Amino acid sequence: MLAHMFYLSYLFSELRRRKGRTLLTALGLGVGVGLVVTVSALTTGLDQAQEKVLKPLTGVGTDMSVTRPLKIDGQGEGPAGLTERERDQLQQENGRTRFDLNSQAEPGEKFTRTDFTSASQLSFAASQVAKLATLDGVEDAAGSLTLNAVSISGTVPEGGFGRPQLRTQPPSSEPQTQRAPFDVKSLSVTGIDEAKPALAAIGAGQLTAGRTLRAGAAREAVLNVAYAKRNGIAVGETIKLKDKAFTVVGLARSPLGGQSSDAYVKLAQLQALSDRKGRVNSVQVRAESTDDVAAVEQRITGALSGASVTTASDLADRVGGSLADAKSLSGKLGTALTIVGLAAAFLIASLLTLSSVTKRIRELGTLKAIGWPGRHVVRQVTGESVMQGALGGVFGALIGIGGAALVTALAPALEASVAAPAAAAGGPVMRGPGGAFGLGQAAITAGTEKVSLEAPVDLGLIALAVGLALLGGLIAGSVGGLRASRLRPADALRHID
Repeated sequence: MLAHMFYLSYLFSELRRRKGRTLLTALGLGVGVGLVVTVSALTTGLDQAQEKVLKPLTGVGTDMSVTRPLKIDGQGEGPAGLTERERDQLQQENGRTRFDLNSQAEPGEKFTRTDFTSASQLSFAASQVAKLATLDGVEDAAGSLTLNAVSISGTVPEGGFGRPQLRTQPPSSEPQTQRAPFDVKSLSVTGIDEAKPALAAIGAGQLTAGRTLRAGAAREAVLNVAYAKRNGIAVGETIKLKDKAFTVVGLARSPLGGQSSDAYVKLAQLQALSDRKGRVNSVQVRAESTDDVAAVEQRITGALSGASVTTASDLADRVGGSLADAKSLSGKLGTALTIVGLAAAFLIASLLTLSSVTKRIRELGTLKAIGWPGRHVVRQVTGESVMQGALGGVFGALIGIGGAALVTALAPALEASVAAPAAAAGGPVMRGPGGAFGLGQAAITAGTEKVSLEAPVDLGLIALAVGLALLGGLIAGSVGGLRASRLRPADALRHID
């Protein structure tokens, strides 16, 4: 007991006697450790900023969207890779007869017609949703149906509808298509399974007003904020799909990089309106864990012919801008800065400890001369160095917290941007009377979103700072202790301190 008391008393007295060297060693360790804390906090902040952007799109990295994209063969002869039955289904859902306006009314009479079309995704039986839900690694699955509601209204011209004719123009002018005597309006609409709101294309997190869809027979709709603003529609008002009125119960903002529809209604109601009972064209799948995503993706493509799976990493790849640049830079330089900072701090501490041992040759040699074994000398030097490391851990934590606070206070807002897909401009187009109009699926939400950058420091980082500093002190003490253990008592007589 007395030996331990003497050891501790001697240790602290030596640290006090050499205050300058003690503080210099601790500060060297603290700067290196503080750099690690700041870089780690910045990396965590960038991860949180990206997660903030991706959170509306994914369920903590475990959600996947499954579709069957329509593939057009290279010769423009129609969809490729379909069975005869699938071709018949596609013809039934999107065939020319859906746009035959000659039977709408007599010449001179007004008419309104709404058709639901899908030109970029194939529909499939809703029973496939339950099949995918039973795959290994899948926690749950929910189907959805995204269509374009194309409303055509006007007056039947005398002689009925014919092919649009080109006006005769002077040679110097471009020919122009004669304007059709009717209006065409297109509304993208997604039917979601209201019984599974956690897997719905739109959730409570995107709401800006009102509420989400509730189970029941009531016809309800949630509108995209941009569409509602463009058309002056508020919560509580109604919109019409075909001949049915839907009460607007909420407004929602589409997540950046996600698919954006103008309106969201109950899946069964959209299926009935569009003559697609028992059909879906998208499935949202939740994996049991992030580690299962890759395996689940393979099982899905094997279970559903022609399936295309969009995962969280695919969504992250869409996000660009300064947020992505900063995250990439942090990933490339963060590890290098951490290694260099720690290596420099440990090297400085080791050199200072060696220098201290050299200056204490007479003292340490005398201790060996009066009977101290080598291990006690090593313990003394190492103990002093570890205490310096503990003090360096405190300095490192304070420096790291200060650096993280400066990052939070001074860092500019970062931009997360998603560009409109190139295919959006040249995607499938269906032509009807009066010209061409796009009938694609819900578009990818393009644009830029400002994201504030924070560098959070938690107890884990503080513990890391102290642990690294103690490790640095232990390494420096081991180096110095090895030097001290080699001292001979005779060295104390030849050396004047």
